[in-house]
Amino acid sequence: MRRILGIVLAVLLIGGVVAAVVAGRQADGAGDDGTATKTVRAVIGSEKAAFFADPDVVKALAAEGYTVRAETSGSWAMEELDLKGYDLAFPSSQAPADALAEQHGVRKPLPRPFYSPLVVVAHRGAAQVLAANGLATLDRSRGGTLRMGAYLDAARADRTWQQLRGAGKHGELTGTLYIATTDPQTSNSGALYLAAASYVANGARVAASDADVDRTAPLMRRLVQVQGAQQSSSDAAFRDFTSGVGNPLVLVYESQIAALLREGGDSVGDLMVLYPDTTATSDHTVVPLTEDGRALGELLAADTRLRQLAVRHGFRPQGATAEFTRATAAHTAYLNQELTGVRQAPVPTSEVLHEMARRARG
Repeated sequence: MRRILGIVLAVLLIGGVVAAVVAGRQADGAGDDGTATKTVRAVIGSEKAAFFADPDVVKALAAEGYTVRAETSGSWAMEELDLKGYDLAFPSSQAPADALAEQHGVRKPLPRPFYSPLVVVAHRGAAQVLAANGLATLDRSRGGTLRMGAYLDAARADRTWQQLRGAGKHGELTGTLYIATTDPQTSNSGALYLAAASYVANGARVAASDADVDRTAPLMRRLVQVQGAQQSSSDAAFRDFTSGVGNPLVLVYESQIAALLREGGDSVGDLMVLYPDTTATSDHTVVPLTEDGRALGELLAADTRLRQLAVRHGFRPQGATAEFTRATAAHTAYLNQELTGVRQAPVPTSEVLHEMARRARG
């Protein structure tokens, strides 16, 4: 099945159907300031599309001698793509990056310019119902903490919204209680959701063996299959939520929230942000396929202006908490800047995570 999916994705990529983002307005030549540029071809996770399309990012890259032409793909789906002719792949976490590096014989260390924890967005009514039933605590005016253990217990019991105290006041809260995620077989955020959930379900131990996968498989299957068809892109899932359609609870990247708040201030409706008390962090990791790709990855991690622009798009630069804290100071009602009370779940190896996702999809 993964092979068939890979062929389809490769055809779409070659045909230009996969969403393309061009960071740069010309081929090898000169930037806006006359600087000679190298064109770097990249395949990236969709959540970074806006970053590479930002005119200020384009300008900053051109000033350093680069034009980036980026095409989007699910992070895990990158394994099935023909990357000949590309300079780098830029999946959304370290596990798919490590798998790609092994597949293509890429030397380590791999540049990791920035990261973002996974959070759950909810409308105010849904968040209040979760809190009233012991599934969340609301310790900020526009957010709080999702209690993962209690949520997984509810999932095991196939709890419905109608069974929760106070849900009757909200006509939109019907059916089975679940968090909508992306497809874990192709998308990083969906796979990381399983990593965090399995860690909690496995007694705070990372899944490292067939026995661990067997032990948690029934619950992982329930978490995924209740959703039916899943999005392949976190960007699409987030757009659906902000437009008022889809599930009341959606797993997204914190960076998507931070960028939205920066763009729209507090005009974001009744959006609430819940940080799972056990979550997984998405370490955006560059897999250099050429020396130009490696140089660009290292530039993204080290260049002051590019780090500032990454923060503007909601990402947390590696090793610089203060940059993110300063940039999001106006939005602490939503954001847990210091990640207080949030445990980072270790992520299984790519082989274990692949098997977990395969069995979850059933």
